[in-house]
Amino acid sequence: MKSESIRRGRFPHVLATAALTVATLCAGCTSRSDENTPAAAVTASNVTLSAQQRQHIHLYTVAPSMFSKTVETTGVVDFDNDQATSVLAPFSGPVSRLLVSPGDKVKKGAPLAVVESPDFAAATSAYSKALATARNARRLADADKDLVQHDGVAQREQQQAQTDAVNAEADRDAALQALVSLNVDPKTIRDLQAGRPVARVEGTIRSPISGTVVEKLITPGQLLQAGTTPCFTVADLSRVWVMAQISGSELASVSVGDPAEVLTGIASKTIPGTVANISALVNPDTRAVVARVVVDNPGDFLKKQMYVNVRIHSHQQSRGLLVPVSAILRDDENLPFVYATQRDGSFARQHVTLGYRSGDQYEIADGLKAGDQIVVDGGIFVQFMQNQ
Repeated sequence: MKSESIRRGRFPHVLATAALTVATLCAGCTSRSDENTPAAAVTASNVTLSAQQRQHIHLYTVAPSMFSKTVETTGVVDFDNDQATSVLAPFSGPVSRLLVSPGDKVKKGAPLAVVESPDFAAATSAYSKALATARNARRLADADKDLVQHDGVAQREQQQAQTDAVNAEADRDAALQALVSLNVDPKTIRDLQAGRPVARVEGTIRSPISGTVVEKLITPGQLLQAGTTPCFTVADLSRVWVMAQISGSELASVSVGDPAEVLTGIASKTIPGTVANISALVNPDTRAVVARVVVDNPGDFLKKQMYVNVRIHSHQQSRGLLVPVSAILRDDENLPFVYATQRDGSFARQHVTLGYRSGDQYEIADGLKAGDQIVVDGGIFVQFMQNQ
């Protein structure tokens, strides 16, 4: 029997390897074209199979099913902004020494840099003066209180002394708060309170949280401006955010609390997470909405600005017609179709509109109805028979 010119569809390599088997099943078929003649145009017609040939295909009855969608998208790693902070200069002056480098782990209150700050010296001096004034005012107020009981001073003078003492103590407390806000070493404050001499005090920038120094933004000699110059970024990297891009068509399938998986592409590493927030704004450039996925980050594996793939498993249940992926074939125009059983027992092409893919199943948005029987295993053989 001469070899036929086979009109090739979506799976030419599969047809080639299956040619011998199919030729056996099609014994007795008449060749319609010579091997040197171009393949004729195929007119799609129903395919009728013998009982022996039907043993090589499997049918599936289409029925409505409940399923949960999985949204697959991309994302970018960012710091957990609830556990990261930009350290601003608390006082003005030139940087004299840097005490940490990026990557160093620090505790809350750990020194990061030393600054020769006139603000620091002025605050220390103001507290020393306020301490002395408050002590003297209180001593005078207590003395007048004793004298007024023996008619040594007028009641009005005693009340004025008490007012002066209260005002002086308020100034002392305000000066102390200024030192605390400048992160002065508690030992230095205790020495000032005890009246002990204090060596030349330098301003120290301290970490407001425990974490990792991820950015160093200053250099020795740089002049800092209090409250405006950013010096360091310290972040707790044990947990990070992944900013996932959600398209408008998939937005309804994503909710706060949905479980997610972050795929790094490195050694097939997958990290679980949870959708914690969905942005109320649409990106004007991409027309996507950002979903914030909170992810534990053991070993600081995820780095800021790293690109990752994200799978979000929706808690919402959807209902639709699902068919196995193996049932879907493609025609010469790459349009999807299935082979559906007809009333006379033949098989006809039924073009379908594919919807969401759930694992190894496709949702059929249009083209099939509940109760239809389609070929799910052996569709390539039916296609081969149709092309004869």
